[in-house]
Amino acid sequence: MSTLSTLVNLFLLLALIGCSSWTVRSISSCKHININEVRPHSVSITEFGAVGDGITLNTKAFRNAIFYLNSYADKGGAKLFVPAGRWLTGSFDLISHLTLSLDKDAVILGSTNSEDWPVVDPLPSYGRGRELPGRRHRSLIYGHNLTDVIITGDNGTIDGQGSIWWDKFRNKTLDHTRPHLVELMNSTEVLISNLTFLNSPFWTIHPVYCRHVIVQNVTILAPLSSPNTDGIDPDSSNDVCIEDCYISTGDDLISIKSGWDEYGISFGRPSTNIIIRRLTGRTTSAGISIGSEMSGGVSEVHAEDINIFDSRSAIRIKTSPGRGGYVKNVYISNMTLVNIDIAIRFSGLYGEHPDDAYDPDALPVIERITIKDVIGKNIKRAGLIQGIKGDSFVNICLSNITLNVSKKKPWNCSNVKGYSELVSPEACVQLNERIFPDHFSDCYQLPDLVRSSSSRNRAAWLLSW
Repeated sequence: MSTLSTLVNLFLLLALIGCSSWTVRSISSCKHININEVRPHSVSITEFGAVGDGITLNTKAFRNAIFYLNSYADKGGAKLFVPAGRWLTGSFDLISHLTLSLDKDAVILGSTNSEDWPVVDPLPSYGRGRELPGRRHRSLIYGHNLTDVIITGDNGTIDGQGSIWWDKFRNKTLDHTRPHLVELMNSTEVLISNLTFLNSPFWTIHPVYCRHVIVQNVTILAPLSSPNTDGIDPDSSNDVCIEDCYISTGDDLISIKSGWDEYGISFGRPSTNIIIRRLTGRTTSAGISIGSEMSGGVSEVHAEDINIFDSRSAIRIKTSPGRGGYVKNVYISNMTLVNIDIAIRFSGLYGEHPDDAYDPDALPVIERITIKDVIGKNIKRAGLIQGIKGDSFVNICLSNITLNVSKKKPWNCSNVKGYSELVSPEACVQLNERIFPDHFSDCYQLPDLVRSSSSRNRAAWLLSW
């Protein structure tokens, strides 16, 4: 076995057992959300004529079952159980006070006929479909204006069978923007847990205009070559907790968004209070990304115990003139990186606009971003941090970062100001002011967050390996 293969296997083992107890800590901050996990009434999808042969289309059965269960919404809610089998379906809507529960051998399959994915209006904070002007396809599992919703299972599977959509995208034969696998809009008290999500046509899990959302103990997989198959994209949502997830996809593992240019500015719904813990994965893009659609603002993002390997970048902020909005008060700590092209990448000229009506003078505010306690092996470049001329990114703070870097010029920085301490290789000159003691208040910090000695010991051991 090659040294590289050994290192990646070692990394995966550390990701599973070394993050200060992967399993025990899964009962954490996510538990503050009040979700009713006990339902007094339960039915199986088979009671509505569904056939789990992977061939029979069961859209009508899912819709009829959920219509029937709606009568129990004010009686403590209900559960729709999906037993072992392969259950082909088109798009269907959820209801409030519902648990959709999958058996460990159950697979919900998205139809390969695009007509089974209805076309709906674009999101108001985007003004058009994300890929094409006009409308967009609705997600496979969809809901709006809901409360108290659970999508869960004993590691059952939801497979979007996205290859037909990826081919349409590559061949430029799409009529409308591709669908997500799961999208919930204007909803609250949402739990998505203990499932595997495969092959989404577009972004996989998309809570938009939501609050009080948990995504916990999920696996999200798509080929690294699949276009724009983001893992989890909180969008104009608040109080979102993402924990204990493994993601390997063709785009960002987690991408925090809040609307696109003038539409996002006008809609004015930020993403705030986003917690990400114990994330492991790889991607052709970024591990944790903010933007590029961030025109409603993004703040109070706290991420810790993050393990990224074989990826283009680990942390990414993407924005552009015309976006407006802000990204501020971001705290990312305790990251382990292996085989990353660019560990930290901020882009201030990440183009693409919905139309020509955007205001080029709407400049984003990027400030108070703290990244600390990071180790990396086989990193090509430590950082590429490029702000906007006349609109510098400010109060970028780096602390206790050790990266094994192959590039002779490990940092490339422009239009950025900030501070650093204990950074190797030494940060770029724009960030070389020391944090202590004069500038401590300029750096966003979580005073109650204390890193464990076990994490530090693990870091030292990996780097000396």
